[in-house]
Amino acid sequence: MDLDTVRTFVAAADAGRFQEAAAELAISQQAVSKRIAALERGLGVRLFTRTARGAELTIDGQAFLPHARELLRVAERAAASVRTGHRPLRVDILASRGAASGLMRGFHRAHPEIDLDVVMLLDMDTAVAALRSGTLDASFRAVGAPGRPLPEDIAYVRVLDEPLELLTGPAHTLAGARSVPLARLAGHRIWMPGLTPGTEWTAYYDDLVAEFGLTIEATGPNFGSDALLDTVADTPALATFMGGHTRLVWPAGHGLRRIPVTDPTPVYPHALLWHRDNPHPALATLRAHLAATTAGHDAAGTWTPAWAAPR
Repeated sequence: MDLDTVRTFVAAADAGRFQEAAAELAISQQAVSKRIAALERGLGVRLFTRTARGAELTIDGQAFLPHARELLRVAERAAASVRTGHRPLRVDILASRGAASGLMRGFHRAHPEIDLDVVMLLDMDTAVAALRSGTLDASFRAVGAPGRPLPEDIAYVRVLDEPLELLTGPAHTLAGARSVPLARLAGHRIWMPGLTPGTEWTAYYDDLVAEFGLTIEATGPNFGSDALLDTVADTPALATFMGGHTRLVWPAGHGLRRIPVTDPTPVYPHALLWHRDNPHPALATLRAHLAATTAGHDAAGTWTPAWAAPR
């Protein structure tokens, strides 16, 4: 059903005269008559009766009018849902407890008027494809991993260097340390079952292992962070790395320790990715917020892999 004819019908019903409907719609009276006639042919009923006072709705016209108004309301809602700036800003944060989640919570607190749609996509290729197709507005990733070049139409900016911490159970030999030099971790078993081949975070830890002679085990199924915390708490020989901005909750009896790593402090280089032609106005607001609220990059005494994108 043609929406212009429906809109013309509603205007004529409200005005009571085809001439006044024509003036409201900025078309000729003849065009109004043709549209109404076409609508009547399509419906197989008469909608108006011409009288000396103008045009009056028939019984069929009265029955059709509320549905015609609803058709126009639905059409407007459909258009508004994709109109620039009217749909939620859709952002990929990778994980609900990670640093990107905290950044977006801070953005939401600062800009509660902006509607957000937060998603979690595991694979970077999937996120980049979503950015290019327009189904995603922004994604937090580590950029520059070997063999993972970004398409020319994807822009990025480095937004946060997240320091790593060592997480141990209460019986681990390093559990009492206030901080631990990175070199001292050589020979300790660091268990990270979430390392997935081909991901940017696995590339990061591969470089960390190669440069500092660490031992990171990725054996066993990844049952998630809760299972990881349970195992580390109960196994004195195991430790794991966690981002310093990662939010963790564990039972009081676990007695887990979060220990800063130093000399140098390995930092994970989070970047924000977006499509260069993305028109969503809230995207610029997000970028400005991150630029104003996140700390500096490549600070003295820190380490990032050579491939990490510059600021």
